[in-house]
Amino acid sequence: MIAKKSQILKRVGECLYRNGHRTYFALIKISGKQIKRSLKTDDLAIAKRYLAELRSRAERLHGKANRGIRLEALKANCLESIKSNLKPKSWDRRRVAIVGLTPFFKGMSAKSIGYQEIDEWRRRRGAKISSRSHNIELETLKLVLRYAGDRGILLDNHADKFKRRKETKAVVKIPTRQEFTALMAGLNSASKAVASGAAAMVEFLAYSGMRVGEAREVKFRDINFDNLSVLITGGAEGTKNYEQRVIPLFPNLRKVVERLINSAQDGSPNAKLFKIQSPRGAMKNACERMGLEPFTVHALRHFFASNAIEQDINFKVIAEWFGHKDGGVLVAKRYGHLRSEFSASMAERMSFDADQRWEVPEVAGS
Repeated sequence: MIAKKSQILKRVGECLYRNGHRTYFALIKISGKQIKRSLKTDDLAIAKRYLAELRSRAERLHGKANRGIRLEALKANCLESIKSNLKPKSWDRRRVAIVGLTPFFKGMSAKSIGYQEIDEWRRRRGAKISSRSHNIELETLKLVLRYAGDRGILLDNHADKFKRRKETKAVVKIPTRQEFTALMAGLNSASKAVASGAAAMVEFLAYSGMRVGEAREVKFRDINFDNLSVLITGGAEGTKNYEQRVIPLFPNLRKVVERLINSAQDGSPNAKLFKIQSPRGAMKNACERMGLEPFTVHALRHFFASNAIEQDINFKVIAEWFGHKDGGVLVAKRYGHLRSEFSASMAERMSFDADQRWEVPEVAGS
């Protein structure tokens, strides 16, 4: 069989070759073992840099005492190395992903995890989990194998050849104002929801637009009645982007805060407004009692955004309240959908008489 012209490699330098498509290849020999890799570039300067990096990795790999290290041992070291750079929730997500990966690669050395092994995991595991779970596990596998590569244990990270699956985002059901009123009636009629602070927390979230993790860390000292503002710190874990921000003490939000202050058993400046972690359970029970479709806690953030948009508040301003740094792009994309009731009320403005007979004015001299 005659090789295609594009497959013929021509030597253009030390350990450097080029094919008919002008793509550079590296061909190096380490301890008698030949290694051939496409450098995936037609730029000579870049190809030389990639060749040097490949040679460096290959030389480090040879003779490594831990080159046969199993994934079980490697994953523990990797998890420990990233722990300080992640929030506890994000780190735990990686830990859970590794638990899902382990049965498919148990007993295998990192070096032996090639394309076929990863493809087998993708086919067997992928049919049982959501696209989001698949993507988290794939990114975690890439992370672990990259950790091995950085330490001279692995030459190639075959997981990088696999792409993320397209995720279908769930449509968040936003309560209408009537539904929110009914939800609050259900919460306030339940003594447990009132006593635990769940009812007040739902109002607090709906009138502030905070994430639940931010709301549960708000302390009395963070409320400033002089300039009518609330400081959002996120507590020890910080906010999502690790930056504090200040939002206005909106009129409805102020009423909730004043009630909390008046009813607080411990109103010291360092005390938190809420003792509970989340009002999720109370919301679920209230929705069932009131015959409402269940709403997520995060839907309250959407509720705030939707109401702000209906009041013609600028996307950039809402983004600042939310702690976004994109000038309102995400708000417009994610929260720009208005509730059907508001859309219907706007449609009423598009009213005109389609049956009106228009008279053609007479033209002088006709």
